[in-house]
Amino acid sequence: MVYRLLKLGHPRRVAHYFKNLAPGIFLQELCAKPGAIGAICPSSPYLARRMAQQVPDGDGLVIELGGGTGVITRALLERGIPADRLIVVELSSSFVQRLRERFPDVRVVHGSAAELAQLIPQGERIRAIVSSLPLCSLPAPISRAVLEQWRILLNDEGIAVQFTYNLRRPGWRDLLRAEEIGSATVWANLPPAQISTFSFKTRKLTPPRHEHHSS
Repeated sequence: MVYRLLKLGHPRRVAHYFKNLAPGIFLQELCAKPGAIGAICPSSPYLARRMAQQVPDGDGLVIELGGGTGVITRALLERGIPADRLIVVELSSSFVQRLRERFPDVRVVHGSAAELAQLIPQGERIRAIVSSLPLCSLPAPISRAVLEQWRILLNDEGIAVQFTYNLRRPGWRDLLRAEEIGSATVWANLPPAQISTFSFKTRKLTPPRHEHHSS
């Protein structure tokens, strides 16, 4: 069942899949900080590619939140995002070290996404925020602070991409003041994941028309 879900074709490939997908550093972080990791294994390449595909063409920075082992970082680079226009924010020092070793041309910032505005260059246009943060398992005040950073930084520009393992409506959605402009389910991931894309553009209201009646 698992190998069919992941489209690996043969049970023998399942072992190879998990061997490459869940390196020791991920398991160490999972055991040490399960709430901060929020998953039983890193994102699959299928999920990573779908996340990267949501980033629109154009100028501006692409900011990845929760780089982890670098699966989505790699997909973003393969999507065509220039290394000097990609910033990865990661809270785990172990993951930060691994990311800097794997992607020496990418700026990897050690810090909290709840303080994102203080971690990135001021005045730069942001094309997209691509988030792998486990918003469902983070304390509500932290999730609220993260989402507020999105609103401030993407005000009328750019989009935010977030995935969740909650295939229904997760609680953090009630904290998000944005319009969902895209949604997709990726079954080839363990567990399956829902990708949502959000826009923070302010809707311009059309002034009411005043009808004039001749007397």
